[in-house]
Amino acid sequence: MPRAAPAVVAAEIFTRAAQPVLSIEDGLVLRPWLRRDGPEVYAAFQDPAIRRWHVRTADTVEEAGDWVDSWARSWHSGTAANWAVADSRTGRLMGRASLHHMELWHGEAEVAYWVVPAARGRGIAPRAVDALVGWAFEVAGFHRLELRHSVHNAQSCTVAHKSGFVLEGINRSAGLHADGWHDMHLHARVAHPVEPALAHPVEPALAHRLPQSSALPEAATQPVYRLRR
Repeated sequence: MPRAAPAVVAAEIFTRAAQPVLSIEDGLVLRPWLRRDGPEVYAAFQDPAIRRWHVRTADTVEEAGDWVDSWARSWHSGTAANWAVADSRTGRLMGRASLHHMELWHGEAEVAYWVVPAARGRGIAPRAVDALVGWAFEVAGFHRLELRHSVHNAQSCTVAHKSGFVLEGINRSAGLHADGWHDMHLHARVAHPVEPALAHPVEPALAHRLPQSSALPEAATQPVYRLRR
């Protein structure tokens, strides 16, 4: 069925071009995944902190290598954009930064990331996300990027805020983890944000019905203590 408007993000960015290497300050790069990264990915997924926030587990180095191959292939299929975060001098793996659930027609995608234990505490995740977001908005032409994490994952929430992702609310029972279903914080960034007052002028007769603060509803910022199992 024909569409009334062209895709926001051109599929050719992925299907007809090689995945770029993105430079990050302080000797880091985002680069395409290589099969040889498999052992380091396997080691990363033995870390309790990474295992806590992922349902998927790597039982063997070979299985982790298969993941790496699938991350690399996803670029040319236009289904995801997966980068290894690596030391630009040694090539050592520092983490992962990805766009997944990509909807090219709508110009939307979801950001995901993790950092290996030895590289934590150095601000690597926010810098990697910043580089990823810069490419997504300025080169690929995405319009909106979302970032979700468990309401119990304070470290990921900090990364989201440092990277400019605004907390928009809570998706109830939306993320399956090893210990059951978690409510998830929804953060987002848009390429060219428009002030609400300019985008949607309010009729004077309706102004008294609207909240006087632009802050999030209280329910969107409250901790959630019960998980659905």
